[in-house]
Order: sequence, then structure tokens, then C-alpha cells
Amino acid sequence: MGIETEYGIISKGTEPQFANPMTSSALLINAYLHGKRTEFDFTDETPGNDARINSGSPAPIFPETHLVNSMLTNGARYYVDHAHPEYASPEVSNALEAVLFDRAGEEILKRSMKEAQQLLSHGEIVVYKNNTDSKGNSYGTHEGYLVSRSVDFADIVNAVTGHFVTRQLYCGAGKVGSEHSSNSAVDFQLSQRADFMEEHVGLETTMKRPIVNTRDEPHAEPSKYRRLHVIVGDANMCDYATYLKVGTTAFILAMLEDQADYFCDNLIIMTEPVASIRAISHDTSMTLLVPTNKGMMTALNIQEWYLEQAKKYSELADMSVLGDDVAFDILEQWEATLGALQSDPDSLNGRVDWITKKRIIDGYIARDDLAADASKLIAIDVQYHDVREGKLFDKMRARGEITELATRQEVINATNHPPETTRAYFRGRVLSKFADAVHSANWDSVTLDIGEPSLKRIHTAEPGKGTREHVEDLIDKAETPAQLVEALGA
Repeated sequence: MGIETEYGIISKGTEPQFANPMTSSALLINAYLHGKRTEFDFTDETPGNDARINSGSPAPIFPETHLVNSMLTNGARYYVDHAHPEYASPEVSNALEAVLFDRAGEEILKRSMKEAQQLLSHGEIVVYKNNTDSKGNSYGTHEGYLVSRSVDFADIVNAVTGHFVTRQLYCGAGKVGSEHSSNSAVDFQLSQRADFMEEHVGLETTMKRPIVNTRDEPHAEPSKYRRLHVIVGDANMCDYATYLKVGTTAFILAMLEDQADYFCDNLIIMTEPVASIRAISHDTSMTLLVPTNKGMMTALNIQEWYLEQAKKYSELADMSVLGDDVAFDILEQWEATLGALQSDPDSLNGRVDWITKKRIIDGYIARDDLAADASKLIAIDVQYHDVREGKLFDKMRARGEITELATRQEVINATNHPPETTRAYFRGRVLSKFADAVHSANWDSVTLDIGEPSLKRIHTAEPGKGTREHVEDLIDKAETPAQLVEALGA
């Protein structure tokens, strides 16, 4: 699994050319890279392939190959995506690692802002880990999950829709007001993305956004795997929310992949998913009933059903695929969180973003006698997502008000070192040790120039291979990239 975050960006008082978000994003990333860029290899990119269609025709969507785009030594990808700097974490094997390498992305953006500052004659470039500019524009925080190709995509849609519609209870980022396609004016809501969801199922990511995205771009052996590309989620500042977001979703996909009959044969089907995801987001009381094939249910009811199936699964299945101890902790925290949402939501302050943010907003309303739609509150909403040191969230973290699942030192280490239990380890180590010989890289290959007429492309189509256990000795013993290629038999 992995998380891709498009950061909101603004230029404040800079030279005129950096008022363009693409230019300022490029400056930000180039400043961080210091000219040491490992070019991204677009050979295997197929963003236009649709999981609903078996077609060998050319993809109708083409990636922007001319923009700044680099792989990093921690196995991540850092690049300009349209008008945003985007950090795509390395692939990891459990939810706790997902939190760590998502936090590493925040640290990389912090450093990027500092480095860019040195190149500006005046002003600054600031990024925000959020999903809306409150002016009708949304940008994504996407998740990716490796799933067996044998699982029918229609079954995935049925299994995950109810979860995606309701998991905002604990992983919504919180938002002042409503916008875009919403027909309801609300003071505060659970999710930043809910108002922007317009279809149940679809291929688009920037318009007609679907709850379940059909992009079929596995970044792995396509005959064996698919990657569920999830665009419905919010950008989380709280570690705990990120942990539950990816951990619970992985549980549901594991149950589906194993065809657990108590789960697959008894699914809750949302009958009005688009209307429901918005309505649930607008209801901070969490008491709203939405229509399902099992009658009217609250979001909490639906989440409790998913939890009960996951608990049963944990008693019958091998939990190693979900991280063993991490999997059991996810279940414990999931259950505790749903209980707290029912009995004492405020107890989740520092763990659930929308609750943490709402507490701040309510405090300003009470202190300054503000109207619920005051512009100051919208500004505070944005400030909550400012990743710079010394800003609102960083201060709360420093005061111990935010539950952390990764230490500061672990986060710093993860900016340069890859996870050890996926192929990202091989990619990151090679980029670090043999940087000058790396011609290009992507998720499922690294291409080396070893001084021969032809480049050597090492395929890494199996995400579970190329781990520290598999290749550490080979990389350590290789004194040259040519020796590594020989040892790999590539």
C-alpha cells in the first residue's frame, strides 16, 4: 500500500514568475533535489486504462513527462503533478509504515520550502497538506492497494463503497462550510473531499470524481495484480487517522481477496452512495440515516458491521499479510474509535482530524463571537494544514496534543531510507549507492548505465521481492553497478 499527496501551494510576495503554481512547484522540488535528480521512467505508466474495460487500445490519458519528476532514495516519487507538488510514498507492507512514510513526505516538503527560500529574493512559497482551497477547487490524497487480479472489479466496488462512504467518521480532515456540488449550506463538516464526489464509479480524478476509481495501473505484474487507486480520501494531519484510514481499508480488501463468505455474501450495499457521502459529511452529530440494501442505517452502524466482519476474519485467517501485530492493533483501535465516536467524540482530539479541527474552530467562535461562516474561520481551517515548523499543527504536536505513531527521528530517517519489507528497499538502496549510474527508475524497474552499449533495466514487478532480506547482501557486496547486475543475473 502507499499514499500519494498533492499539496496545496501558494506563493506569497515572490517574484512574478513564481505566482504560477507549476513554476513554484518546480522550484520547490528542484531546490530539494539540489540537481541530483533520478528521472522517472514513464514506460509503464497507463493512467488511462479502465478496470471495467478489457482493451489493448492506447490509453486516452497521457502523463506530463516534461515536468520535474524524480525518484528518491527512500523509494518515493517527488514531482510536479499539474499545479501541485506531489509526494508519492514508497510502497509499504502495513498501516504503521504507511504513517511513517507519509510523515516523511511532510518532512521533505518542509525541507523543500526552506531550500526554496534560499533561492528567492523576497517572499516565500508555502504548502498545505489539505484538499481544497475553499474556492471550489479540490486536489487529491490518493491511496493505492495491491489486490489480486483474480478479484473481479465489480466485487471490489460492492465491497468498498460502504466503507469509503462512511470511514470519514474517523479519517475526515474536517472543513468549514461547503462548496462545489453540495446543495447544502453547513457550518462545519467531516470531510474535505465529500462535496467533490460526483459519481459512484468512474475513471476521472479531476472532474466527475468517483467514490470508486477505475484506473487500472497496477505498477506490478499486470497478469497477477491490480492496484486499487483510491481518490475519495482526505489528507490527514493526525497519524492516528491515517493509520485507521489505510489499515481498515486493507482489512476489507484482504477479506475480499480471500473470499470470506461471511463478508462477501452479506455485503451492505449503499443505494445512494453519492448523496450519502455528502450527507454523512454534513452531519457532525453522526445520527443521520442513509439508505442501504439492509434498510436505513447510520454511518456508525455501517462501520460497526465492517468491524465485526474484520474481527471474525482475524480469528480465521493469516494476519501476516496485514502486518500481524499491526493488524490486531488496527482492530483494537478501530473498535475503540467507533465506541468513542458514540459516547465521547471529544476524547478523540489529537487523533481524528475533524474533531481536532472543530475544537479549534469552536474555540475561536466562542472567544471572538464569530459567525459560523466568518472568513477568519476559513483561514484557520487552511492554517491547520500548514506543515511548516512553528505553525498551528506543529505547535500542537510539540505540546503533546497530537497522538504520534512515529518519532521525530524515525520520520527523519525515513526521508532518506526506504522501507525494508517491499521492493522499495532495492530501489532506494540502488539510488543511494549507485546514484551516478542510475539512468532512470519507476515503481517496477530501475535502469542502470554500466558502461556497456545497452542500458540494463532491472524489472521489479513483484512488490514483495527486492526486500532487505532478499537483496541487502547483494547490494552491500557489489562495488560497482556492473557487479550488482551480474549478481542479480539481470
